Amino acid sequence: MDMQSNPGDAAGTQAVQETPEALVARLAKDGRAAQRVLARLSPDRKAQALRAAAAALRSAHGDILAANAQDIAAGQAKGLSAALLDRLRLDEVRLQGIADALEQVAALPDPVGEVISAAERPNGLRLSRVRIPIGLIGIIYESRPNVTADAAALCLRSGNAVLLRGGSEALHSNHAIHAALVAGLESEGIPAAAIQLVPTQDRAVVGAMLTAAGLIDMIVPRGGKSLVARVQADARVPVLAHLDGICHTYIHAAADPEMARNLALNAKMRRTGICGAMETLLLDTQFPASEAVVAALLDAGCELRGDARAQALDPRIGTASDEDWDTEYLDAVLSVAVVDGIEPALEHIAAHSSHHTDAIVTADGEAAERFLDEVDSAIVMVNASSQFADGGEFGLGAEIGIATGRLHARGPVALEGLTTYKWQVRGSGQARP
Repeated sequence: MDMQSNPGDAAGTQAVQETPEALVARLAKDGRAAQRVLARLSPDRKAQALRAAAAALRSAHGDILAANAQDIAAGQAKGLSAALLDRLRLDEVRLQGIADALEQVAALPDPVGEVISAAERPNGLRLSRVRIPIGLIGIIYESRPNVTADAAALCLRSGNAVLLRGGSEALHSNHAIHAALVAGLESEGIPAAAIQLVPTQDRAVVGAMLTAAGLIDMIVPRGGKSLVARVQADARVPVLAHLDGICHTYIHAAADPEMARNLALNAKMRRTGICGAMETLLLDTQFPASEAVVAALLDAGCELRGDARAQALDPRIGTASDEDWDTEYLDAVLSVAVVDGIEPALEHIAAHSSHHTDAIVTADGEAAERFLDEVDSAIVMVNASSQFADGGEFGLGAEIGIATGRLHARGPVALEGLTTYKWQVRGSGQARP
């Protein structure tokens, strides 16, 4: 077994001596005990703990950046793509953003205890549905070290304990961030087991987490299609899936040419390695400035692969294969198709979208409303860049991921998506006849 342990952590040595199932059971037991403590904390106590964790992150910035430099060097040696290295890389600005996100989550309203609905029955019983934490949440993620902090913050604020299993690419970064978070929480009297990081990279531990029904209450995978597919296939624990982002932008006939150009450039080229990046551009045959839009993308260094009509717009556009329409590039590569109006655009999106984020650019209000109504994606946009598909941009402070399914939570999953509810019934001696 590949038992790479936590750098400098005695728990890693203990993990080597345990089976994956025993390790997960031990961590889950500790996490569930910590969660019972979290469930009793006031909103102010949880908020103060997050502020202390943010301060600890800032104090440990030198150690975290040094650890990240180790991961970047290892990633370069392994030949990771530029997009994956960008996901992995931390600097002072990004680290400050991670700490800021913790404070933003601390400032959000606490969802726990919210009364969703209330009613009184004719027999005098008073019923209410009240938000409660889910319990112990397992997060399985790949190369983004910021997920360590984002997941910890959202889970703690919503009263959940969390068991984190990060990818090997961000091994040192994750452990450095986790150590700072725990130091901040413990300074406020919060149990360290409220936020646990699996102390080994043994792949069998993932399997043990997926089958830990009764110990882990929900699994959230964050990563590529292969990871999510494995989680969905093997899990015996409920899964909140974050699938790939095959995001479309449709430039309608009535789109403003300058807006269309600017949004296409931003949606693709601002950061090509994020799940909200545009991967397919649909151009209406009646849009008058298609050549200018594709030229701007090509001049910005984006490779375009198109159908025959798209290729006729610019000789630099290559030929798109059938696979291109279903590919999340996470790179400066874009598929382009020309469509004969909104109906074929909607059909193309229905056939190829991953139901993450899709957008229309148009000045036609009727077309915009039809797009909003008929596109079945977690996020549907009008006249905005798909790169806004982000919990922070939605005012949620941070996010666990973008849920693309139809159950429980959809779109950016933040505090509310990490709660469930229970019924509370208050009577005055009623017995059922």
